[in-house]
Parts: sequence; structure tokens; C-alpha cells
Amino acid sequence: MNRLLRLILAVLAGLVIGSIVNMALVMTGPKLIPPPAGADVTTMEGLKATIHLFEPRHFLFPFLAHALGTLVGAAVATVLTPDRSVRAAYAVGVMFMLGGIANCFMLPGPAWFNAVDVILAYLPMAWLGHRLSWRRLG
Repeated sequence: MNRLLRLILAVLAGLVIGSIVNMALVMTGPKLIPPPAGADVTTMEGLKATIHLFEPRHFLFPFLAHALGTLVGAAVATVLTPDRSVRAAYAVGVMFMLGGIANCFMLPGPAWFNAVDVILAYLPMAWLGHRLSWRRLG
């Protein structure tokens, strides 16, 4: 199989599996840390209208979803590339980071969360996912 095609397929697989991890954590979060009374987290409009009620603990699972989704996606992409290149891991990290930046504009979260999320959840996790999978595979 062509190296470029295999790289593209590895990145796509990393994005799909990372997104599954992300959504699983996003859906689990409200069950473990209930949203504030009166907050509607079922729609984007409801979330926008009530995000001012959220405390720092309510942002734990969104951060974990972004970070672990990126980490797992980057690890999967690394494993599936022919030479275990970091390029696939960073491609996954950049794609997730672009989604995170877009989310910052769509959902007016606190500035501290947006900064922590964009700075720590994407590229560092892509690097870590690459390193962990590369070390594991030797």
C-alpha cells in the first residue's frame, strides 16, 4: 500500500477512535459530576445560556475528553503508520486542536478553561500518545 495513503488512513483511524473516546467521556461526565441545578446540557443553546453556572469541577470531564481522545487517537495513528512517524500523531493533535479552538468560539467558556484546554489537551497529548505507543512497540 502507498505510504501516503497508509498515513492518511492512520490519521483517519486515529480521529475516529479518538472521537469515540472523547464522546464516551463527554457523555459519562454529567453522570459522575452532575451539572448545576437549572443547567440544560442537552443542547448547545442550553449550554451557552447556563455555562455561567458551571464550577471548575464541571470542566474536568470536557478537559479529560479532549486530552484522552487526542492521546488515544495519536497512539492509534502512530501504530498504524509504516515507520511509526510522529507526523500522524501530530496530524491527529492538530485536527483535534482546531476543533477545540472552534469550540472556544462556539461555546463561551471561561478563559482559564479555554487556555488550559488549547495549550495542554492537544499537542502535548499527541506527543505523549506517540511516545507511549512508540515505546510500547519498540
